[in-house]
Amino acid sequence: MPMPPIPDEPHEASGLWSGSVVLAGFVAGVALQLQQRALDPAAAYALLLAASGVVWGLLVGLRRSARPGRSAPWWRRLRQATVLAGALAAGFGFGGLRAVSVAGQALDPALEGVDLSVIGTVAAMPQRSEPGVRFRLDVESATRDGVPVAVPPRLLLGWYGGPTVAADGATLELLRQPADLRAGERWRLSVRLKAPHGSLNPHGFDYELWLWGQGLRATGYVRAGPKDVAPQRLGATWRHPVEQARQSVRDAIVARVADGTPQQARSAGILAALVTGDQAAIERADWDIFRATGVAHLMSISGLHITLFAWVAVALIGTFWRRSALWGWPLCRWLSAPTAALIGGVLLAAGYAVFSGWGVPAQRTVVMLATVAALRISGRQWPWPTVWLLACAVVVL
Repeated sequence: MPMPPIPDEPHEASGLWSGSVVLAGFVAGVALQLQQRALDPAAAYALLLAASGVVWGLLVGLRRSARPGRSAPWWRRLRQATVLAGALAAGFGFGGLRAVSVAGQALDPALEGVDLSVIGTVAAMPQRSEPGVRFRLDVESATRDGVPVAVPPRLLLGWYGGPTVAADGATLELLRQPADLRAGERWRLSVRLKAPHGSLNPHGFDYELWLWGQGLRATGYVRAGPKDVAPQRLGATWRHPVEQARQSVRDAIVARVADGTPQQARSAGILAALVTGDQAAIERADWDIFRATGVAHLMSISGLHITLFAWVAVALIGTFWRRSALWGWPLCRWLSAPTAALIGGVLLAAGYAVFSGWGVPAQRTVVMLATVAALRISGRQWPWPTVWLLACAVVVL
């Protein structure tokens, strides 16, 4: 009688365990790199990435050539330790290369506090406040006294209008009022820039780190004095269509809801924040109330909003898909209802996240939802710790 085939569950468990080690090692490597006080040269991080690739290549070759079930215990432990070391090196090198690339976009200290002429496109929905308007500008070119200079590719600028008042109450100069900036417009502006700076109070908001995460390596303001070169609108473009749509929706909400009374104006700001993610539309007094009552996190588009939206979308799409045959559309013959519901829910959640500003919490949630949905659609039944590690590694990557 021929021998029955050996079940492959041990091999599957071993592969799953090795995959978990790789995922955990990669995340730990990135976390370890973030503890560096100063960055190493880019070549050092690239060498780590190359070394991890060589190590994994050798391990794959040795595993294919080895006989199943014949590996000694010491060899299996050595292989597992090598896999973990390679994953740590890959995460450390990847994080370091990414940090070096962002750090290379820093503003030249010689260009701080001097007048520069920049041409660029408004990259995001401008946010208005009492002092003026703040906006992001994608730089196309920059000059100093007619000589081209290099500045970070994206700037965070403020445009303030009205009188500038000294400490004794005297008016120093009257600034031009900010224009009605629209996302996607090209402008020629005279600006003064500085490197990002922020307070470093323990457990407080790290403004400089937030700017780093947003890809903003310089901040500044528009020179709008009577003796400065007047800002010039060069025209509208097709760029940043989502931001243009967000701004149109926000302005429509403010125009229709805020009908002159203070209460309606406050309601318009809250609605605009929940629909478009513009938290600056909420008044400071309302923020104080939200923080005191513990609901401030509900006023910004976060993972909670995206997950609830995805859950509702999955339920509605699944119901429609199952009943589509009643209306003469047998969609289940083309794609199963659970699969269609998962794909549609993730896509709609991603669309909502993009329209709400594509903040880091929204990005993280969409990536995790997509990862879990992909596992379910593929039919893989992994233990929850492995699923969590996979989602975590994909988010970090």
